[in-house]
Amino acid sequence: MQNPEVFILAIESSCDDTAAAVLHNDKVLSNVVANQLIHNQYGGVVPELASRAHQQNIVPVIDAALRKANVQKEQLSAIAFTQGPGLMGSLLVGTSFSKSLALALKVPLIAVNHMHAHILAHFIDEEGYDKPEFPFLALTISGGHTQIVKVNSFFDMEIIGETTDDAVGEAFDKSAKILGLPYPGGPLIDKYAKEGNPKAFSFTKPKVPGLDFSFSGLKTAILYFIQKNKQANPNFIEENLNDICASIQHTIIEILMDKIKLAVKETGITQIAIGGGVSANSGIRNTLKETESKYGWKTFIPKFEYTTDNAAMIGIVGYQKYLSNRFETSAVVSKARIQF
Repeated sequence: MQNPEVFILAIESSCDDTAAAVLHNDKVLSNVVANQLIHNQYGGVVPELASRAHQQNIVPVIDAALRKANVQKEQLSAIAFTQGPGLMGSLLVGTSFSKSLALALKVPLIAVNHMHAHILAHFIDEEGYDKPEFPFLALTISGGHTQIVKVNSFFDMEIIGETTDDAVGEAFDKSAKILGLPYPGGPLIDKYAKEGNPKAFSFTKPKVPGLDFSFSGLKTAILYFIQKNKQANPNFIEENLNDICASIQHTIIEILMDKIKLAVKETGITQIAIGGGVSANSGIRNTLKETESKYGWKTFIPKFEYTTDNAAMIGIVGYQKYLSNRFETSAVVSKARIQF
């Protein structure tokens, strides 16, 4: 029987966002995120600056999460934190703080795999959102990961396809950089793609066997395409920006969908859930939703605030682990790379 009074404080610090959330069982009471704008001027995340910013942000963010949830520290049942994967310096800030707080409050400490959290965010109790049934396929797409995961239960997951080189988020951001768009460029490609023709320009899709992905060749093809056309017309990007973005996005979506269709064929599973920062992309969300009527799939698309790095998704894993008594000692360590 589930404990009706489980309060989880969750802390996420895997990259450049400092986040804290408070959950009452599987319901989110607060979900606070502090972004680090300092990285924009460098065109990417600078690890040393990220860890320093986490040190500055972690106390105010946790305080804000507790206040917004109207929960006292003494009411907390456990502290959940991101153990990995991520930037080591960033992870250490969240891990160290979580250990100290759990020790001071004499409550259990729960370590969470960041990628598991992106998948299990679908189990947050949110009005208007259905939860998938086991087993289901999860497409986790972010700046650092592109995976197809067969999810058999909360703690039984198997990667059946992944990228052999770059992640899909990197493909979006690097393509945006080639076009001269500011960092992070992925959301801007999505924005301009809405006004463009997705069939205006053609890019060759990589031929990768099985369920694995590759995006490095596509990035190179886009670079050469832009260089060639700018030589012929220096204003090529400005005159065709919407169509270029739409064509790039269309190609990336086709690559993802081809593999998902193959995964459905091989596993017989027709429940598909997406997660990770790139799942905020409107083109991907719309295309996946269309498969319900096109192929008879059941699709699960998370609320926008649970797609990018956030602590609510850490909290829902923490809640499930709490119910199973999956706790850690203070000897637990952060891991930049962690076994899935």
